[in-house]
Amino acid sequence: MSALSTYEQVLKGKYPAKEHAKRVAEYIRSKFPDNGDGSALRAVLYLESRATKLLEDNDEAEPFRQRRPFYYLTGCPLADSHFVYDLASGKSTLFIPPIDPESVIWSGLPVSAEEALAQWDVDEVKYVADVAPTLASLGAVSTTGGGNAKTTVFAMEGQVSASTTFPEFDTKNFTLLKEAIDECRVIKSGYELALMAKANDVSSAAHRDVLSHVSKVSNEQELEGRFLGHCISKGLKNQAYHSIVASGRAAATLHYVDNNKPVSNKLNLLLDAGAEYSCYAADITRTFPISGKWSTESRAIYDIVLRMQLECIEMLKEGVLWDDVHLHAHKVAIDGLLALGVLKGDKEAILRDRISVAFFPHGLGHYLGMDTHDTGGHPNYADKDTLFRYLRVRGTLPAGSVITVEPGVYFCEFIIRPFLKNPEQAKYIDEAVLEKYWDVGGVRIEDNIIITKSGYDNLTTAPKDPEEMLKIINGSA
Repeated sequence: MSALSTYEQVLKGKYPAKEHAKRVAEYIRSKFPDNGDGSALRAVLYLESRATKLLEDNDEAEPFRQRRPFYYLTGCPLADSHFVYDLASGKSTLFIPPIDPESVIWSGLPVSAEEALAQWDVDEVKYVADVAPTLASLGAVSTTGGGNAKTTVFAMEGQVSASTTFPEFDTKNFTLLKEAIDECRVIKSGYELALMAKANDVSSAAHRDVLSHVSKVSNEQELEGRFLGHCISKGLKNQAYHSIVASGRAAATLHYVDNNKPVSNKLNLLLDAGAEYSCYAADITRTFPISGKWSTESRAIYDIVLRMQLECIEMLKEGVLWDDVHLHAHKVAIDGLLALGVLKGDKEAILRDRISVAFFPHGLGHYLGMDTHDTGGHPNYADKDTLFRYLRVRGTLPAGSVITVEPGVYFCEFIIRPFLKNPEQAKYIDEAVLEKYWDVGGVRIEDNIIITKSGYDNLTTAPKDPEEMLKIINGSA
């Protein structure tokens, strides 16, 4: 999938919006098998894109990010648009803004209805003035036997403009459509995987670019600039999330955002960064020595985390219980930290008492797609078991899903010091040995993995072999 010729060929087609709409419709029908009275469900799906909004106290528009549910059913990136899908006929209609002569001089001609129909996978394109009459006609459909059919409109809570009230519909449901789209988004089409493959290839190359410059810069912000510049130069202007460019001890902060500190006299850099392509994300993390030479402690921790990741990836296939994979990562971490002397005592007791959470406090990974932390994972943040509390995916993995595998080992004083103050926990940690590792900060390695029926495919090609990374940093690769 990561070969350029493979995904570029797929991307010559259209984003499969009709396929997505049919899947969502079937999910909704499954909740109403006989409409309660033996008749088929008569329903309409209604979605609105994000509206254009000006910056506060400014006449410039805010940066635009399309609503993901709207994009999933249309493939359309336009603001101020609407979408209607009739379950009875299977017809999809996109409504786009009309030409505003006063804005053309500033922004150029907008997309016409004819151009939109050719570009996006919908059955009909109209202008937004037709939204109300179209909804009115669908809401008032009668059965062949006479009388009005019970017709339901499914829309998204908080994503319907005040002027749209659906007076013709008997029932209005503002919860099920979100659930249906969230669940359907978990399993990706081939086209979606191609989008993510391109995002991964560009992002992986940008990671390599940062590697080749890390020993030549003085500040984290220069490396962020390298990453962003590479992505933009390849046509990927948007990032999937705010990059984490954390040097030294800052790498122990999981969502570090400053990206503006000097890198001199620090051991490692943790780079968590991924571009977005046509609303689909890459999410990649690499950790490497700034100087081009591993310290003994840094390499020891890196080897533990790499083993955690490689063993967990090899466990992946359709139907695997993600909770078990996450648990295995902790077992590997415990074995590694015991071998270094950071932990001491019986490894089963260490696992039982959840001591490894002090060093690996987050979940092993999350679903990936249009959102970095994508939908459908069913996390349980109220879980009393600290080992699983922050696991963003619970349950078995379906084929066609994409998940990140991102184990880490961190030396964060804010997290570890309370363990050291509790005698029942401190007995498992050798504080004298631990003292040698604070400057390592944190190590995380993250790849984006497609789950298949018999195994997995790895979308991420950024270097992670510790010796290969050194060669790139030192200019010998």
